[in-house]
Amino acid sequence: MSLLTAFVLAAFLTPAIAGELKAGDPVPAFAANDQFGKEYKFEPGPRFLLLGFDMGASKQANLSLAALGAGWLEKRQAVYVLDIHTMPAVARFFALPKMRKYPQRIVLMSDEQALAVFPRTPGKITVMVLAPDGKVREVRYWKPTEPLDGILK
Repeated sequence: MSLLTAFVLAAFLTPAIAGELKAGDPVPAFAANDQFGKEYKFEPGPRFLLLGFDMGASKQANLSLAALGAGWLEKRQAVYVLDIHTMPAVARFFALPKMRKYPQRIVLMSDEQALAVFPRTPGKITVMVLAPDGKVREVRYWKPTEPLDGILK
């Protein structure tokens, strides 16, 4: 295969790399560890992908999700991902033990390039509604001081 052919194929097979994901785009595969060090690999299946990029919103989301109890996200086929790529190693050292106290699984992403395709709004958690094939149906935003039930429908 020529270099030009490979470039053209890559351009068509990964449309989300050029910008933020939107309805109809496939969510690119990614892998990261959760707060317990257990690996998570994104594959088609979840109905919702919650992404926290803003520290304040993420802290509030952690509290709100913890109040809902263990298993709440899993019952709704939702995955919660936090962007930790800007968190210094020293901060991670102190933050991880606190995160282990939360009953919900928190996938900790530190790959800046993988995170770049996900849309975001300051002060809110991005909620991606997904189709069974892993494509984005809709992008919503959740202010974590408000109930989450209406967002995950």
